[in-house]
Amino acid sequence: MAKRGGFPGGMPGNMNNLMKQAQRMQRQMEEQQAELETKEFTATAGGGVIEVTVTGKQEIKSVKLDPDAVDPDDVETLQDLIVAATNEALRKCQEEQRNAMSKLTGGLGGLGGGLGGLF
Repeated sequence: MAKRGGFPGGMPGNMNNLMKQAQRMQRQMEEQQAELETKEFTATAGGGVIEVTVTGKQEIKSVKLDPDAVDPDDVETLQDLIVAATNEALRKCQEEQRNAMSKLTGGLGGLGGGLGGLF
């Protein structure tokens, strides 16, 4: 008969190891997230006439426009180029975050993919 409150087969020790591993992974994820937040991601559109830079916090840091891209008679194209460059810069940021998190959570199978989506 198993002792009260315990698990047969020595599970308490394994549970402690699992908790330590989880805490270590949490620290690594926090460190990785802090490092990613310091990075910048830049993308261009329209052959380089528009350049958008975002931070790892997914905030727009800068938008650079080539004066040739500014046509008062065609504002819609300029708007579309800004949106395209911004979305590409954000995609780069998110991809880097996914890759970094999958390195930390790779051994967790389905759980790892779920955790990566948090960042």
